[in-house]
Amino acid sequence: MNAAVPLSTLLDARQVWRGRAPEVPMGDQPTGWHALDAVLPAGGWPEASLSEILLPVDGVGELRLMLPTLARLTQSLRHVAIVSPPYAPCVAGWRQQGVDMRRVEFVDAGEKDVLWATEQCLRSGSCAAVLAWPHHADDRALRRLQVAAVTGQALAFVFRDRSHLSNASPAALRLELEAPPRPQIWVRKCRGGAVPAQAIPLPRSVH
Repeated sequence: MNAAVPLSTLLDARQVWRGRAPEVPMGDQPTGWHALDAVLPAGGWPEASLSEILLPVDGVGELRLMLPTLARLTQSLRHVAIVSPPYAPCVAGWRQQGVDMRRVEFVDAGEKDVLWATEQCLRSGSCAAVLAWPHHADDRALRRLQVAAVTGQALAFVFRDRSHLSNASPAALRLELEAPPRPQIWVRKCRGGAVPAQAIPLPRSVH
């Protein structure tokens, strides 16, 4: 019977393979949510691309999801545009989360002009990110926003009803939010990587 050999001896002799936890990719556009960044191929939002966020109803946490990004961009002296949100954001709450409201532009566009206004903001090159809530956006309209994001080197975010999930989308990233009491995020599409099988909890605070 062989004598027992201490594990430390085998490790020192490099006779046992020592696994390492995979490193979380460090993206240029982190979401501010560690668990989400860890599963996204770019380590955050896809650069100069369209991200589509699908909702069961407005106000389930989509703005809370975005606040770390808005804070990071505005603190870097970059401008963001908010196009026709369905409800008035809590400015005091945004400031408390670190958003520099001097660099946030609210665009009040009519329903027919939301897509046009969003595209112009993206193409301008003056916005680091543009958030919009279009009610009617077909595949062609979304492709125009994707092209505009590339042209202006901006982050584009559109918030839509999750009934559109069954439709194909040119967005580089598609997320679906679930409502409380168990707010969580499903990654439905992520260009350049595999779609995670599990949902990601959306905690009350940023990590």
